[in-house]
Amino acid sequence: MTAGTRYARYIAAFALIVLAGIVINRTLAPSAGARGVAPGVQIPPFAAPLALGGLQGDVNVATHPNDGQAGTHPACTVRGAQILNICELYERSPVVLALFVDGSTCPAVLSDMQALTSSFPNVRFAAVAIKGEAAGVGNLIRSRGLRFPVGLDRDGALVPLYQLATCPQITFVYPGGVVQSEALLSRPPHAQLRARIEELIAASRARGWKPGSA
Repeated sequence: MTAGTRYARYIAAFALIVLAGIVINRTLAPSAGARGVAPGVQIPPFAAPLALGGLQGDVNVATHPNDGQAGTHPACTVRGAQILNICELYERSPVVLALFVDGSTCPAVLSDMQALTSSFPNVRFAAVAIKGEAAGVGNLIRSRGLRFPVGLDRDGALVPLYQLATCPQITFVYPGGVVQSEALLSRPPHAQLRARIEELIAASRARGWKPGSA
């Protein structure tokens, strides 16, 4: 191999890395200063295929029947064993929801969440892979021993709805679907994540929720 050939290959490899970075940045930058769904706001509904399920298709984000590309049926009504439905999760429980990009470093937060599930049995944990593919996300779930549901958002429908600008983004939701506090926009220390979940539970109790009612 000549020096010129090696140089050309280095340039090509560098270009691919830059291109990948541009794609991820565009995926996670719907608007300047995006900080997730604001506290006190009803979380946008969605129904996503589970990564370990057999369903194919995009995330349903419809808010009413025949909602165009968002979906034919309202997202909250689309349920099943192979579907991650955010409305179903928050009906009776607080929810901790992580949005992440598979292939980056941010899926490490999923292991942090899994480690806390046994400490908070009355909280529903879930995650959605943005631009994820079933095979890769399935391998991620198995390698990290995740036992909470992980959905797929192949076309990035949740990016603008959830004002996703960083990876990961962790949202804390009251029973009933109202966002409890500002989203975490990076992987937090383990103690901070635990403290935020404890705050979510305390605030949910103050609103009349009783642990064990799920």
